[in-house]
Amino acid sequence: MKIFITGANRGLGLALASTAVERGHTVIAGSRDGENPTGKLKVLQERFPDKVLSVSLDVTSEQSISIAANQIMEKEGSIDAIINNAGVLYERDAKIEDLDFSLLELTMNVNLYGPMRVMKHFLPLLKQGTNQTVINISSDAGSIANAYGGDYPYAISKTALNMFSKQLNHYLSNQQIRVYAVHPGWIKTDMGGDKAPGSPIETASNLLDILEKKKEIDRDLFFINHRGEAMPL
Repeated sequence: MKIFITGANRGLGLALASTAVERGHTVIAGSRDGENPTGKLKVLQERFPDKVLSVSLDVTSEQSISIAANQIMEKEGSIDAIINNAGVLYERDAKIEDLDFSLLELTMNVNLYGPMRVMKHFLPLLKQGTNQTVINISSDAGSIANAYGGDYPYAISKTALNMFSKQLNHYLSNQQIRVYAVHPGWIKTDMGGDKAPGSPIETASNLLDILEKKKEIDRDLFFINHRGEAMPL
């Protein structure tokens, strides 16, 4: 498959890119570093020069996304899967009385509007692919049933992302394109921290199993964990 991943330069995005190419897939890695990747993404690209295509992508900029989509259209013609992974976490411990609304707006811009912009411009490429799937990286924090006090920007953005995933899943159902909002678990990344019990590689492996249709998931499900199990809405 040709898999497009946002935020592919670190954390879960990097683990997804690494796991995908090791399984023989082609990865289109979107990040702000883009055409000049650094760190582990650069190493991955050097190790798999024919399997990793790095593109400049800022999910807060529709122009950036449009340019990236056109570049990929010219080079690849189509993609088979999209993983909207790029995300931010601000104001984690802020009380509502102290909330910085500029950071709330930034969170929505990245975590919700980012995936929406990506789908606006990349859906034509996905429709040309085969065995298509969209994975929006969500969180258990986005569950209304299990809402807790705190993480206001992050939780609200993920709840909204779940809604968008549901809408998109319905919109694309006649084309047999599956859309999932996926809770990746609490994993050791810059966002998750060192105390997290989970491994990004394990989550990435499970997400690739979903893309490869190795997990049977009920057609009505759209909010799931990385093992393909239903999450409470």
